[in-house]
Amino acid sequence: MITLPPPDRAAIDAAIDSAFDRLDARVAPLAGDVRTLIQAMRRAAAGGKRFRPALVAAAYRANGGESPAAAGVFEVAAAFELLHTAFVIHDDVIDRDTERRGAPNVTGEFATLARDTGADDAGATLLGDAAGILAGDVLLHEAARMIALTELPAATRAALLDLLDDAVLVSAAGELADVAHAVRRDCPDAADLLAATHDKTAVYSFAAPLRAGALLAGAGAATDAALGRAGALAGLAFQLVDDLIGAFASAGDAGRAEGADLRAAKRTPLVALARDSASWAQVDDALALAWTGPLAVRDAQRALDASGARGRLVVLVEDTLADARIAAADEALPGDMTLLLAQLCDAIQKRIP
Repeated sequence: MITLPPPDRAAIDAAIDSAFDRLDARVAPLAGDVRTLIQAMRRAAAGGKRFRPALVAAAYRANGGESPAAAGVFEVAAAFELLHTAFVIHDDVIDRDTERRGAPNVTGEFATLARDTGADDAGATLLGDAAGILAGDVLLHEAARMIALTELPAATRAALLDLLDDAVLVSAAGELADVAHAVRRDCPDAADLLAATHDKTAVYSFAAPLRAGALLAGAGAATDAALGRAGALAGLAFQLVDDLIGAFASAGDAGRAEGADLRAAKRTPLVALARDSASWAQVDDALALAWTGPLAVRDAQRALDASGARGRLVVLVEDTLADARIAAADEALPGDMTLLLAQLCDAIQKRIP
């Protein structure tokens, strides 16, 4: 994917650290475990690839920006990383995950803390979930605060806050739809599943950071609109690849248990494509048992493969990336921005398991 040059990475990490330092100072007089919560949040934000901040910084330069520090690029980029961390923490609560990248997440840390003080399993789950919800809430606020307090022209700040607002609302809609689809007795239509797939990721991870970088560089309305279209398509393709990874990738490549989405009975476009196949009955039976363990997961993987759903989803990813490349060639985008989007599409394609 797009990576940050070391000086940009250092500046963005410093902005993130500054946000946590401020939170540490603010909660220092408070009683209870809130100081422990801030430290858990700091760990959750550490060590990531900084992909979304990289898009902000890269889009700024691709649209002619030359002085990122003076333009507030690093603070805005850091805000998008805090937004991402908030969504990840909340997502772990929703999915009942207690680990992230092989280590306890915020929920897992506080569940362990509860058990260490004598809580039963129900109490540990309650405290872990509460910590995850509150940590995500604080980070959402901090992301908005960082943008609101960055020294920017008033119109640019307002536009960035609108981007943040859209990212939060669309992502919330996608996450809610994703859970609603999972608990339905029947399988939703493919169009509904694709819409939820787009909303969960495409805006906050792709379209909004790209548009933010361009806005900071002074890009106009036509460029902003073109980036919104191209970013949405790239983001949809990225999430579809994530669905393939969640179903088929090894634990090492996925960063979580193999077949985690199959174990969790997630209703994804992959499942919708299998439902439209002649072998849906066999797939449905296999998916119903995937939660029981690794052997059942592999049976479900084989059934999905045999149904043709995996191959059809790969084609859908490739078609979506082709549309993204066409959108990236919009004459409203500078040549460097078109090149950046093409590189992004290439990187997404390489992730297909």
